Amino acid sequence: MSFFDNIPQVKYEGRDSKNTFAFKYYDPKRVILGKTMEEHLPFAMAWWHNLCANGVDMFGVGTTDKSFGCVPGTMEHAKAKVDAGIEFMQKLGIKYYCFHDVDIVPEDPEDINVTNQRLDEITDYILEKTKGTDIKCLWTTCNMFGNPRYMNGAGSSNSADVFCFAAAQAKKGIENAVKLGAKGYVFWGGREGYETLLNTNMKLEEENIARLFTMARDYGRKIGFTGDFYIEPKPKEPMKHQYDFDAATAIGFLRKYGLDKDFKMNIEANHATLAGHTLQHELRVCAVNGMMGSVDANQGDMLLGWDTDQFPTNVYDTTLAMYEIIKAGGLRGGFNFDSKCRRPSNTFEDMFFSYIAGMDTLALGLIKAAEIIEDGRIDEFVKERYASYESGIGKRIHDGTATMEECAQYAAELKKPENPGSGRQEYLESIINNILFRS
Repeated sequence: MSFFDNIPQVKYEGRDSKNTFAFKYYDPKRVILGKTMEEHLPFAMAWWHNLCANGVDMFGVGTTDKSFGCVPGTMEHAKAKVDAGIEFMQKLGIKYYCFHDVDIVPEDPEDINVTNQRLDEITDYILEKTKGTDIKCLWTTCNMFGNPRYMNGAGSSNSADVFCFAAAQAKKGIENAVKLGAKGYVFWGGREGYETLLNTNMKLEEENIARLFTMARDYGRKIGFTGDFYIEPKPKEPMKHQYDFDAATAIGFLRKYGLDKDFKMNIEANHATLAGHTLQHELRVCAVNGMMGSVDANQGDMLLGWDTDQFPTNVYDTTLAMYEIIKAGGLRGGFNFDSKCRRPSNTFEDMFFSYIAGMDTLALGLIKAAEIIEDGRIDEFVKERYASYESGIGKRIHDGTATMEECAQYAAELKKPENPGSGRQEYLESIINNILFRS
């Protein structure tokens, strides 16, 4: 059964094309800095938004029919979503998908064993339907925030029973990652945090999250999972304060508990802005700490204070993000569109238009980031700005051989330092504009 008969195969036609179902910038076979675009940009379809989200929000019911001809909440519906998702990916040339466990099957409210049987059935079906295609799983994860049992968190719950259910879900999720050949397994701690410290044992909660992650790591390696585990930082929402506030916080946590060799970061653009950062900042933090993993490709609205999960269309942001990713040697994972159509964009055509826009925006960001690197002026300026650490006392400081006494003696002889030089921010930003908008 076909769900998108009226949608043609989406192909690259160039920036002057007026075809609404064509890529203007994403040319998968175009080589940039020695790699093809599809190698730079391993795109993934996010099951939850694309096949599940129907536009419902706290102020109104859904506006989009995602039943795919079946009764929602049934295994027939679950299989129809698989069929629709594969057709969708093939028409866009997307080679990866990712999901939460309860995105792909209805969760049984009374018995986790029934849910696990359903997961076995649907993952068998996914393998059957993707056989002979180039479609693969990017990563799996588990929804450990939606069910009422997780009202106080999963790993951070005050209830040992709930902790065990979280461990059971993660166990099955990692097994599914192995079964589907996924590159990674993600922990998003949607409710791993607190509303008030008056009723919270922060030390115990943090330690228990680490215990859950350690159990997951050990079990995954035991059953042959060779991919990365990811933490997806977010500062707030739905909890008032979440323990994985941002990349720096999450990296510090991993190092504290000896998990940094197996875990990387899954960075989301909109989560970065909620933490008061840019996506570029979070990616740089990951890069300098050897924690570059995967990216949730979306953007937020700077006028709104919540996670709007919009498709990325800001080329300035994607250019600076791709600059960081290229300079770090690329992603270990990929780019999944944790993005949803706006509520009034409620047709199947809108699903395609949204992905085309997001893929083109990241492709254009890749093109422009490569031009910035090839142009060289930014890198040259930064190198010159820190040149004092390449010789003399600066090199000794950089090498870690200088002592406090030596630095103090140097300062005493110098009497006062020279002006450290202009940062030339406006000049550098004008270079970015020149590269972005030159004809």
